[in-house]
Amino acid sequence: MKNLIAIMALCLAGGMAEAGEIAGYDRLTVEAKHRAAPMEGSIWYPLGTKTYRNVIGDNAVFVGTPAYVGAGVAEGRHPLVVLSHGSGGNMDSLSWFSSALANKGAIVLAVNHPGSTSGDSSPRRSIRFWERAADASAALDTLLADPQLSRFVDTDRIYASGFSMGGLTALQLAGVRVSKAQYVEYCERMGERAPDCIFFAKGGVDLTALPEEAFQRSLRDERISGGMVIDPGLSWAFTQESVAGTDLPLQIFNLGGPEDRWLAVDMGPRGNDVAAQFPQADYVEVAPANHFTFLAICKPAGAAILRDEEDDPVCDDPQDADREAVHDQIIASMAEFLDL
Repeated sequence: MKNLIAIMALCLAGGMAEAGEIAGYDRLTVEAKHRAAPMEGSIWYPLGTKTYRNVIGDNAVFVGTPAYVGAGVAEGRHPLVVLSHGSGGNMDSLSWFSSALANKGAIVLAVNHPGSTSGDSSPRRSIRFWERAADASAALDTLLADPQLSRFVDTDRIYASGFSMGGLTALQLAGVRVSKAQYVEYCERMGERAPDCIFFAKGGVDLTALPEEAFQRSLRDERISGGMVIDPGLSWAFTQESVAGTDLPLQIFNLGGPEDRWLAVDMGPRGNDVAAQFPQADYVEVAPANHFTFLAICKPAGAAILRDEEDDPVCDDPQDADREAVHDQIIASMAEFLDL
C-alpha cells in the first residue's frame, strides 16, 4: 500500500507544472446572436497539470508557440485578459503574446473575428468594427458560463487587450466611442499616409454610407476593469467626450520612433496626442520597432515568402530592432500593470 501511494505521488508530481513552464491552451465555441454561425475562441492559462504538447500558430512564415492542449488550470483565481487580434490576423497568430501572459499568471481569452481574420479579411466586413466588440463580449459570456473554467477567473480583474484594429476593440469595450464624421475627415486628409483608409478604399467601402448609429454607439462592457492596447486603430476618430469619460486604468503602447511609427496609430505627442487625454493612461513608446514588430517571430524564409505573395512586409523590422526584445519589454510592462 505504501508503495502504491508513493507511485501515485510520483505520477502526480510528474504531471504538475513548474514555474515558467509552457502554458495550457484550449479551444472554445462561442455562440453570438449577431453572428450567423458559432465563432472560434481560445484560452491560454497558467498550467496546472500537463496533457499532450502541441505547437500553436506555427506556419511557413511565423514560429509557433508550444502549449499543453486541454491541460489542467493552475489552482486559484487569475486575472483575465480578453484579447482582440488585428485586421487580417487571428487569435493563434498572437500565441506568443497569450502564452507569455499565461506564464506570468493571467488567463487570456481570444476569438477569431469573422470577416477580419487571416484568409477572410474583407474591407467591407472589417469596417464593421462594432461586431468585433460584440464578438469579444460574447466570448466573455461563454467563458464565464463554463463551470469548468469560470471558477479560475478573478471577475474583479478582467482586462481588454488588442493590437491594431483589435486595440480599437479593446478600447471600445472600456468605453471609447468613435465619430463617423471624424473618421471620414481623417481619411480625406491623410490620403496615402493612412494604410487603414487605403485598405477600406481598395474594397470599395463608402465610409459615408456606413450606418451612423452602429458606427458611433457605445460598446462598453461593464465587466471590463482596464485595458492594454498596442497601436490601436481609428484613434483619430475617438470622440473627445468618450476619451475623457473612459476613466479605467489603461496602458497604451506605440511601436517605433519618429521614422518608423505609423501616423495612423500614433497616439503620442507627434500624432493626435489622444493618449494624454485619458484620465488614467500610461503611455509607453517602444523603439526601435514598427507596427509589425508586435507580430510573432518570423522564420528565416518568412520575409521572402511574403514578398513572393506580394503581402504586407510583416517580417521586416527597422534597423537594430530586436523583435524578441520588443516582445519581452511589452510583456514585462503589462505584467507590472496587471500586478502579476
